[in-house]
Amino acid sequence: MAIPNTDIAEIFNKLADLLEIEGANPFRVRAYRNGARTVGGLSQNIPTLLKEGKDLTELPHIGPDLADKIQTIADTGRLPLLEEVEQRTPEALSKLMAIPGLGAKRIAALHRELQVDSLEDLKRVVRMGKVRELEGFGKKTEELIKTGIERIENSEKRFSLLQAESIVKPLLAYLATIEGGKDVEVAGSYRRRKETVGDLDILITCKQGSPVMEGFVNYEEIKKVLSQGETRATVILRTGIQVDLRLVPQVSYGAALHYFTGSQAHNIAVRQIGIKKNLKINEYGVFKGEQRVGGKTEQEIFEQVGLPYIEPELREDRGEIEAALQGTLPRLITLEDIRGDLHSHTKATDGSNSLEEMAQAAAERGYEYLAITDHSKRVSVAHGLNEKQLARHIKEVDRLNEKLDGIVLLKSIELDILEDGSLDLPDAILKELDLTVCAIHYPLGLSRKKQTERILRAMDNPYFNILAHPSGRLINEREPYPIDLERIMMGAKERGCFLEVNAQPARLDLTDIHCKTAKDLGLKVVISTDAHSITHLDYMRLGIGQARRGWLEPEDVLNTRPLSELKKLLERD
Repeated sequence: MAIPNTDIAEIFNKLADLLEIEGANPFRVRAYRNGARTVGGLSQNIPTLLKEGKDLTELPHIGPDLADKIQTIADTGRLPLLEEVEQRTPEALSKLMAIPGLGAKRIAALHRELQVDSLEDLKRVVRMGKVRELEGFGKKTEELIKTGIERIENSEKRFSLLQAESIVKPLLAYLATIEGGKDVEVAGSYRRRKETVGDLDILITCKQGSPVMEGFVNYEEIKKVLSQGETRATVILRTGIQVDLRLVPQVSYGAALHYFTGSQAHNIAVRQIGIKKNLKINEYGVFKGEQRVGGKTEQEIFEQVGLPYIEPELREDRGEIEAALQGTLPRLITLEDIRGDLHSHTKATDGSNSLEEMAQAAAERGYEYLAITDHSKRVSVAHGLNEKQLARHIKEVDRLNEKLDGIVLLKSIELDILEDGSLDLPDAILKELDLTVCAIHYPLGLSRKKQTERILRAMDNPYFNILAHPSGRLINEREPYPIDLERIMMGAKERGCFLEVNAQPARLDLTDIHCKTAKDLGLKVVISTDAHSITHLDYMRLGIGQARRGWLEPEDVLNTRPLSELKKLLERD
């Protein structure tokens, strides 16, 4: 059983949640959260590393104790300590941590005072109006909790793109070992690079009589086989995700790939063009009467209806058909277009690696520059940089740049936008930086008008450069804070500021829709990883996927520029 890294990270996060609810030592709780972040950000699966004899204690935040626990989880799929804690504190309480307004202390109070052990218990006491009566809660908090419960209940089970990748990678590796398979592709929303994935559609071409189907249903990660036929099987994996495998003949591969990639609205639009040309288009091919005239490749599908090839990320029926007909499809940005990353963290605050390690990792990815954006003091009393600490940090970056070859570290900081719109540190130190990455972390509950004006006031500061994770959302966890994002985009363009596409898998913020809005307004964006370790730098691919879905081209993105041009664009009048 090859347990995915995301599952190991989830076990550690759940343990951290329950320990925090119990009031355990904060350093112990933080150790598990840091361990979860390290494991979740690895590019290689833990079982593979263990098989290769990797010493896990060489990983950031992984000491001998956590390494032993990871080994146990990898071997058994369980963690006895978590099961022991769950005997004392109900497992369901950890799920309540995703509800806005509920932290560990409030959950502990609900558990202690109102015997809340589950989401159903919480719904009951909210409905009875008992929550507002507890000390430290009140009517406003109760309403916030009620809204959070409704959001959780109304959301279907969807996996982040990173979770889906961690499931797909070993599955494809397994399928490659089965004799007879040829072309293999994951279609659906995964191929369109949507930020969340509900299920997986996999297409395989193979010779007749090959053992691909039988091999697939024997995959060790399958929890249940829902159906199995000669050309299709549907299974549920241990992770809970559904996988549909389809065997398709080579002559229909392109048609099937187009059909199952979707979206449905895009497919309907293409079929309607086909109907006008007396063509029938389905998953088996393109037909004129009874004659097949295309379908072996996707290119043939588009050619038959008079369209150029449309990239999967654009297939949402959001104007791509019209753009294709007019010859105005964008040349979408690729990972190879990126010259550097403008949002990253080191050990100086809450990162896992040193300045030099981050620089080396960025250089290995072919980057020309990397901005070091450790947090300012307001984000964390224990870890944020104050003015004097930032001054020392600037000197350290300068010293390291003198010996670095092939890459430049940019002096920066992730700077809090305070409630009144001022920035967390004085201009006297900000003017020493190459750029600033500014963000809202709290309070998140201001009105739409106040939150918007707060950011616009911050942008009035001549040392404001980039607005980080602009909507503040966390996918499947936290809704965006109320904000007039189009007004902020217009304000940013007027002031010479930029917005970020944050590539963290839980954020992907800006959304694809807002990426397109920025493009339409002529506002350039930055695609950054918000990396807290060297492995997080690889999240850039997720940001690229989001940008491609938003029609972005290289010229729409600031960090496709060489350093000299980047610095000129960052200069404010």
